[in-house]
Amino acid sequence: METVRGFKDYTGEEARKRAEIRKILVDTFEKYNFEPVETPIVEYREFVQGDNKQDEAVSDIFKLKDKGGRDLALRYEFTFQLKRLMKGKKLPYKRYQIGEVFRDEPVSSNRFRQFVQCDIDVIGSKIRDEVDILSLAKEALNKMGIKSVIYFNNRKLLNEILDKEGVSEKDKVFVIKEIDKLDKLSEKEIKENLKKYNAEKILEVFKKPENYFSKYDSYKDVKEFVDYLSLYKVEAKFSPSLARGLSYYNGTVFEIKTDKMKDTICGGGSYEFNGIQCTGISFGLDRLAILADFDFNKNNFLVVSLDEDKQAIKIAEMLRQRGDAVSIYYGKPSKALEYANSCNIKQVIFVGAQEVKSKKFKVKDMVTGKEKAITLGKITKKNVILKRK
Repeated sequence: METVRGFKDYTGEEARKRAEIRKILVDTFEKYNFEPVETPIVEYREFVQGDNKQDEAVSDIFKLKDKGGRDLALRYEFTFQLKRLMKGKKLPYKRYQIGEVFRDEPVSSNRFRQFVQCDIDVIGSKIRDEVDILSLAKEALNKMGIKSVIYFNNRKLLNEILDKEGVSEKDKVFVIKEIDKLDKLSEKEIKENLKKYNAEKILEVFKKPENYFSKYDSYKDVKEFVDYLSLYKVEAKFSPSLARGLSYYNGTVFEIKTDKMKDTICGGGSYEFNGIQCTGISFGLDRLAILADFDFNKNNFLVVSLDEDKQAIKIAEMLRQRGDAVSIYYGKPSKALEYANSCNIKQVIFVGAQEVKSKKFKVKDMVTGKEKAITLGKITKKNVILKRK
C-alpha cells in the first residue's frame, strides 16, 4: 500500500541520517540552554487559526472533527502553542521542540504535507537574543557541513517604508505577501501584482544601498542588530525586501539560504505574544537531510557467531560498552556478508572455534574488502579496527 501523497516513510541510511541531524540539533540547542517541550498534534481549530487567519500557512491547516463534533486541526507549526506554554514562566523562557507538523498544501520534491520542524524560541527577548539564535543556527549548520548565508531585515523598517510610500494600512498585509514572493516570482510579475495596491514603486526602494535606509527611524534597530552580529562574529546580509510571510512578525526577520537549494533552509524572526516580545527560528529536518554532508555513521560491526555464541556475545557487549553499534549474526559466513552489505555495516568480525582457540579474530572491512586477524585486546581498544587510506 502506497503512502498518502505528501507523506513518506524513512528507513535505513536515510532514517539514520535524520536521527543524527536531530542529535546535532538537540546538542546545539541544549548547549545554548534551551529546554525541550512536547505539545499535542491535535488542537482546537480556533486556537490553531488564532488571529492570523489570512496567513497562507494558517489557511493550509488540516481540519478535522472528533466524535463530539468539535472543530479541531492538526498543528501546522509550533509557535502558536507558545501562547499556552509561556504562561507563568520565568523570563526569558527558552524552549526547543522537534516534531511533526502538517499542512494541506501542494506537494513538491522538497515540500511535504507532513514534515519535521525543529524550533527554538526565546520568550522575553531582546535584539541580542536574535543574534544569539543566529549564532546557534550557524553552528548547527556548520556541524552538518552545510555552507549557508544569513539574510535579515526588520518588519518595523519594512512597515515604515510602506508608510512613506503611501501604502494604506488595510493593504499592507497583501503588499508584504507579494514582496515575500520576490525569491519565487520574477520582478516583473511582482510589480504587476503590486499595481493593484499602487505600490509598484516600492521595488525601486529595495534596490538602494544599505546606507540609504539610515534615514528611517526604524533603522536604529537594524544598526543595533548589526553591532551584535560583530560581537558574535556572525556574518549576515541586510535584505530590505525580506518580509517573511507570517503577519505576526514585528521586528527582525531572518532567513538562511544555500546555493545548493532554491528553498530557504531555515527562517524566523521576532513577534509578540501576550504582550511579550519573543524571537525564534525554525529548521526543516527534511531540507537539512537533503543538504547535510557529514559522516554520520559510527563504527558499526557485525559479529558473526560460527557456533561460538558465548564468545560472540562477549565481543559484541565489549564493543557496545565503548559506544559502537553492533549486531550479532548466527549463521553462515556468506549469508552474514550479504546481511552486512544490505545494512551498510562497515566491519564484520568472525567468531569460530579456530578464532577462539588462537585468540585472534578475523575482521573483514566491507568497504575495502581487506581482512585481518586481530586479538581481542586490540578489538576492544577505542579505535577503528581496520584503518583505511
